[in-house]
Amino acid sequence: MNKPLASDAEQVNRIFAHRIIIFGLLIFLGLSGLLIRYGYLQVYAHDKYTTQADNNRIKLISAPPSRGYIYDRNGVILADNQPVFTAMLSPDEAEDPERTLNLLAPIFELTDKDITDILARLSKSKNDPVTVKIDLTEAQLAQFSERKPFFRGVTIQSKLTRSYPYDELFAHVIGYVGRINDKETKRIDKDRYAGTDLIGKIGIEDFYEDILLGQPGYQSVETDAHGNIIRQLDTKPPIAGNDITLSLDYGLQTIAQQQLDGRRGAIVAIDPKNGDVLAFVSNPSYDPNPFISGISFKDYGALQDDLDQPLYNRALQGMYPPASTIKPFEGLGALHYGLRDWNTTIYDPGYFSLPGDSHRFRDWKRGGHGSVDLKKSIVMSVDTYYYKLAYEMGIQRLHDWMVRFGFGKETGIDLPNEKSGIMPSPKWKKDTYDKGWLPGETISVSIGQGYFLATPLQIANATAMTASKGYHITPHLLKSSDGAAAVNVITKPDGKIDYNGKPSDWLRMHDAMESVVKDGTGRGIYTPRYRIAGKTGTAQVKSIAQGKRYDKSAIDKRHWDHAWFNGFAPVEDPQIALAVLVENGGGGSAVAAPIGRALFDYWVLQRKNDPILPPSADELKIIKRQKAFEKIMRDTLRDKEEALAEQVAAQAETTTATE
Repeated sequence: MNKPLASDAEQVNRIFAHRIIIFGLLIFLGLSGLLIRYGYLQVYAHDKYTTQADNNRIKLISAPPSRGYIYDRNGVILADNQPVFTAMLSPDEAEDPERTLNLLAPIFELTDKDITDILARLSKSKNDPVTVKIDLTEAQLAQFSERKPFFRGVTIQSKLTRSYPYDELFAHVIGYVGRINDKETKRIDKDRYAGTDLIGKIGIEDFYEDILLGQPGYQSVETDAHGNIIRQLDTKPPIAGNDITLSLDYGLQTIAQQQLDGRRGAIVAIDPKNGDVLAFVSNPSYDPNPFISGISFKDYGALQDDLDQPLYNRALQGMYPPASTIKPFEGLGALHYGLRDWNTTIYDPGYFSLPGDSHRFRDWKRGGHGSVDLKKSIVMSVDTYYYKLAYEMGIQRLHDWMVRFGFGKETGIDLPNEKSGIMPSPKWKKDTYDKGWLPGETISVSIGQGYFLATPLQIANATAMTASKGYHITPHLLKSSDGAAAVNVITKPDGKIDYNGKPSDWLRMHDAMESVVKDGTGRGIYTPRYRIAGKTGTAQVKSIAQGKRYDKSAIDKRHWDHAWFNGFAPVEDPQIALAVLVENGGGGSAVAAPIGRALFDYWVLQRKNDPILPPSADELKIIKRQKAFEKIMRDTLRDKEEALAEQVAAQAETTTATE
């Protein structure tokens, strides 16, 4: 009877032991799993989870660099940096960014498109703060502060933004910066633009974007659960962009703009010794400041719809028939090819006809100029001389010579979007129109008409090369640069024009161009105080039928001839070469030449002893307030005109419907 009891006890003990072993194994396996997991977290995945944990309390704030300043040759600041209050939205802190932006819209005057753009940037920001509004007003700041609890994730920061103190005076050459758009976002280095909202859009701001931008830095800060900064952990200071000094002269630029006031046109002035661009004006111009924070659709539409095209850079992109401005360059080509010398004469009856053709290409002077040599052809701008010369030279040789002065190709100036003009040739016509060249087209090209088109910059540069006795010049605006980035600065001509004539030919051409001002078509601007060399030009806009005379009074003003003048001074030691274009001015002698004389006077006589200086800060404020008032008046008048036009249109529709 006792054995079964012992057997039962042993069985119970075995079962208990087995259970102990099983539970022990389970506990061992559990502890082993915990140890393995602990080891994985502490060793293998340490960096990953440490980073995630730090991200919960450590925030990296980009520190954008200060954009480089832009100065004129005398140290006048042309592009400044001003501190402004900017609203920023952090996507990792905002619970509902779209709702937040809609609440902000009436305060910051955000349009539906603004909100759409901001949301698109937020989706690509990777938790980096995104700019909502630049340059907040005091009223906007006050309204935001009153409602701040409703705008989780929105902060107000003081940031530097661009400012152009002289508004439209340098707009076409300095350009402007604007907010980075989607297209630019795809091509830029995002690390380089960390914390930066603005990028150069056109002009110098665009061309030298890489050196003006600088290098960003950062601040590493510890934050609490609400995103508030507790303390700063680490910092890397940004590297400011290069400051650049341009060759432009504030005084000469001011004179040029004043001379073109109320007229469409362009002026480019160049130093013949090294290619420094001294003045670069396109008129009418525009104020670049509204483009920085984002110009309104209404204001941008007004600029685009303006018949005078203020956004159009005539100096750089305007392609016009160069007319008689090219005759000095063409005359040097006659010497180069040995087709003429200074004593060779032709007889000018007032017209020229191609052999076997009765069509008469007429000289500007009815009855002609009689016997004409090269000097007289320049002084009196004799068309017939160049008709005959071009016929003998042929279009191919004429083309090959004129391209040496920079026609038909970009000059290489340090500005984006330069137009190359057209120096036609048989190949050009075949490629463009799939047609052969006609002999009569050579005759038109010989006096800067027909297919021949040039920019004011090209005319100024060719004139500078003539003034420098044939040295090849690349016009440039950069004079020096100060900063971390290395920059190549042009300081002298880059070669010489290949010329087969005598070195003295250049001086004799100077003498002929001086006689233009003394005794010829430009004699109205002669002065005994210093020596001027020049050439006038009148470019036909509307063709006149054979046998008819040009009657300005019978033609719409926008079809009047373009007025040209190009020249340099002083003749014995050229310091300035320029080109003046007045669209539909009517005549180079009466309109464009006096403008050139005004620039010469300032540069040669006034600049050193009585330079034009920029207004003081207080004067500038008064000027800006006056301009702002004038803009308000213009906008009010425009709104009234649009409302009246809509009213008239509505009445007309009502009348039509009734009838």
